[in-house]
Amino acid sequence: MKTRKIVSLLLAGAVAFSMTACGLSAPADTGAATEEVKEEATTEATTEATTTETTTEETKEEAPASDAAAAGDPAVTLVMAEVNPLDTIVGQMDSKFKEEVEKLSGGSITIDLQASGVLGSENDVLDTMLGGAGTIQMSRISAFALTSYGGEKSKLLSIPYTFKDREHFWAFANSDLAQEFLSEPSEKGSGIRGLFYGEEGFRHFFTVDPVSGIEDLAGLKIRVSNDPVMNGMVEGLGSSPTVVDFGELYSALQTGVVDAAEQPIANYKSNAFNEVANNIILDGHTLGAVQVIITDDAWDSLTEAQQEAMKEASKVASDYCRQISEEAENKVLEELKAEGCNVVEVTDKTPWQEACKKVIEENTSDQAELYQQILDMAK
Repeated sequence: MKTRKIVSLLLAGAVAFSMTACGLSAPADTGAATEEVKEEATTEATTEATTTETTTEETKEEAPASDAAAAGDPAVTLVMAEVNPLDTIVGQMDSKFKEEVEKLSGGSITIDLQASGVLGSENDVLDTMLGGAGTIQMSRISAFALTSYGGEKSKLLSIPYTFKDREHFWAFANSDLAQEFLSEPSEKGSGIRGLFYGEEGFRHFFTVDPVSGIEDLAGLKIRVSNDPVMNGMVEGLGSSPTVVDFGELYSALQTGVVDAAEQPIANYKSNAFNEVANNIILDGHTLGAVQVIITDDAWDSLTEAQQEAMKEASKVASDYCRQISEEAENKVLEELKAEGCNVVEVTDKTPWQEACKKVIEENTSDQAELYQQILDMAK
């Protein structure tokens, strides 16, 4: 009986294989032959087959569509740069994105996430990405950093006091208008494109010496990136904008090269700036809008299934950032207070907004209608 069962199974398998290879469908009575063999099989074999089939079906149900589609695609490794440590809001967002991409691509894409500025400042990374060396394919950057790389619209996101609150920003980030901002550099031939938005919290000034209000910032040397909006904002406050590489900021504060700087709260603590500048004034001049970008060459090298996996992972990572940002910021602020950081609340932002009026007008006049669309998204 066993011999006859084995022979029947082999013959049925051979017929099915032969007809599949020829692009044909198996005849209708093949199922009947299979049923006859199944009836002769032992209860143990039937149970095992049923269990295997059920497990397979459950696995199929759990796996996302892009997972299965991209699993057979060529293996790709994408180097991704992050200037901040992985325990920051943006660092956690990056890690979530990496996790989702690798899962949704069925393992065909690997994100080599290099954090804590080991690949250089944001501008260094952008220069490398566009220089054609092919050593960095992706990065998480501040939206305003794209201004010199074909992202003129992104400048509007760094205008002081644009976003009323987090809900205002996320209303923009999830809008069709945001997609225009993401695609602008690629459309202008810069060689990079944005995948999704995130945010790292509102940015505030922190200082070496204690401050109690806006008047105390006058005359200070405040570190800025080489950005016209940031320079204009600091000048409006009566301070001296001083360009310092982010990787050198700690020592610049320590040695008196600069008297102050500005960062989101989580980045301020993660980079230990409170060790050398233990005073922070919560003016919230801008919300730290960020993008995750990829070179056009890297994007075009991906299969359609891999691109879909990247898009799905982008949505997950962006939503994750939204979930953790405010909670993480509030937690860090309480930790700073407990550690003795001098935290100054700003109850009236009117003087700050007035001080920044000139830089706001100068940097929005050429895109006034677009800027108004962003303002109108506030609830």
